[in-house]
Amino acid sequence: MTDAPAPFDPAAAGWKILHWHEEGFPSLVGPFWSKREGDGWVYGLLAEPRHGNAHGIIHGGMLVTFLDQILGVTCWAAAGKAPVVTIQLNTHFVSGAKAGEFIEARAEAVRATRSVVFVRGQLTVGSRIVATADGVWKRLGAP
Repeated sequence: MTDAPAPFDPAAAGWKILHWHEEGFPSLVGPFWSKREGDGWVYGLLAEPRHGNAHGIIHGGMLVTFLDQILGVTCWAAAGKAPVVTIQLNTHFVSGAKAGEFIEARAEAVRATRSVVFVRGQLTVGSRIVATADGVWKRLGAP
């Protein structure tokens, strides 16, 4: 009989829980984690059974929610921490993720104008790409 590996512990690995959404929809699907990576940030989600679908993989809606949050915070930073909202989000599912896996998200603002921010990012489990995305966020109050 072999022992199963211990579940991944983000806190023990130096990750911090994000506290920028204490209420509303994001609080229902997290927690989301963050960690410094060079000059930027990497974000994480420890996939749980509640994030799964009937096929035993993490639901596409959960992956899109995670991407929307992380690409959105990237746009918020690129907009000088001014409020932004999603106006377009394109997602490509590349492979599946399962409960117990730690999904990492990385994003970059491609271009920021006076009214919108263009962004792209990806979700990975280890070196495996789970999903990629690109989108456009509107700066609230911008012309």
